[in-house]
Amino acid sequence: MIELRTGTREEPADALVVGVGAERDWDEIGRWLSERMGGWLAGYLDAADFTGKEGECLTVPGAGLVPHGSVVLVGLGAQPDAEVLRKAAGNAGRALTRARSVALGLGSRLPGGEEAATLGFLLGQYSFQKHRSEPKPSLTESLRLVGAGEAALAGARKARVVATAVVRARDLVNEPSVNKPPEYLAGVAQEIGERTGVRVRVYDKDELVAGGFGGILGVNAGATHPARLVEMWYEPADARGFLAIVGKGIVFDSGGLSLKTAEGMETMKTDMSGAAATMAAVEAIATLGIPVKVLGITPLTENMPGGSALRPGDVLKARNGKTIEVLNTDAEGRLVLADGLSLAAEAGPDLIVDLATLTGACHIALGDEIAGLFGTGGAPEKVRDAAEAAGERVWVMPLPADYRRKIDSDVADMKNTGPRYGGAINAALLLKEFVGEIPWAHLDIAGPARAAEASHYVPKGATGFGVRTLIALAEALAAGS
Repeated sequence: MIELRTGTREEPADALVVGVGAERDWDEIGRWLSERMGGWLAGYLDAADFTGKEGECLTVPGAGLVPHGSVVLVGLGAQPDAEVLRKAAGNAGRALTRARSVALGLGSRLPGGEEAATLGFLLGQYSFQKHRSEPKPSLTESLRLVGAGEAALAGARKARVVATAVVRARDLVNEPSVNKPPEYLAGVAQEIGERTGVRVRVYDKDELVAGGFGGILGVNAGATHPARLVEMWYEPADARGFLAIVGKGIVFDSGGLSLKTAEGMETMKTDMSGAAATMAAVEAIATLGIPVKVLGITPLTENMPGGSALRPGDVLKARNGKTIEVLNTDAEGRLVLADGLSLAAEAGPDLIVDLATLTGACHIALGDEIAGLFGTGGAPEKVRDAAEAAGERVWVMPLPADYRRKIDSDVADMKNTGPRYGGAINAALLLKEFVGEIPWAHLDIAGPARAAEASHYVPKGATGFGVRTLIALAEALAAGS
């Protein structure tokens, strides 16, 4: 774990990070740097055409003029907010993975800036090295907040907890499917519980049968590894609300008998991103001691085309007794979520949120970086506000009641697919059948759960999307909003 402390700009470090506003608008640290380096720095920046535009990042040698081996200048633009700081610090983090000690001078332009900058820097340093024969993990051991006080240091320490949770989610999602069968992920939840005091219950296959979890069992029918369902209970004595989170945990999705293409399977180790975000968020909420009761539920299975696999035309009965005709076995996420949401509703929370890499339709509609947000009872607005505070992008989508007829079945209460157009809405309307009257929000994270290329603090591959939003939502509920 990287050491966090405060310090001065004069203390030596391998690297110094300085934010630069539009048209080279220097803050106090920048002015000190400019004075120490003199005309040499101005000429270097002119040659590199660096002006301080948002997104710019330039490494300058210390040249013996400052007590730092190098200086990383990051552009903040004209009016930086917390997300601009996170992205700028993320660029610096990516540039400085070989620096053992870093002085971070980004927080002075914004209240709470040190927290945002620390989070961005730590997330920017992430890479998944586990399976490389010659791994090159980040070497950074200490991060010094230049000119910061104790309050800023406390904010940075909170950011470290959040970053650790996001990294845990990224690692779980990036891990090859062969290494993370349902029983393994259930073990991860148990390890989190042992370390944090979170109460964990794991349903094995026999308990799923006894409990009427027909959706999970149907998806699991063709798989080698038996399904699991995990409950994680964080129950502080001073809880000011009750949040339930349900995360889709398909550890590999072949599509079942409605088989995906070879190309379509390449990223399907990431189809448990919702479960990873749920586990990581519960861990962070418990570690931070946020006074909100939290129930995290992760239905875990693979979706495989074995000889006993679910067939198109089969009918499943979910935990709450409602039946679903399965016309496409590749629309399996909503089947396991039906059971998970039913179980969450039984607990009587104030709010239910589910996260799932659910539909290609939502990915097409909103692209790689924005999650679709559906729901009822004011829940989408609460999640939207939490996402905005956390720096994760969501868009509230319609959930028209008259579209419900599009998933009517001739033989069951509903079918698991509707028309091609409006596919994300059809999926959300099915999920709505399993939450009762409890305020509920559904995050379709098919786009932002994984990134095709790295940028600022987001790496290529798993992003850990949703963890920060869930933590911010728990904080908001604790504050009564």
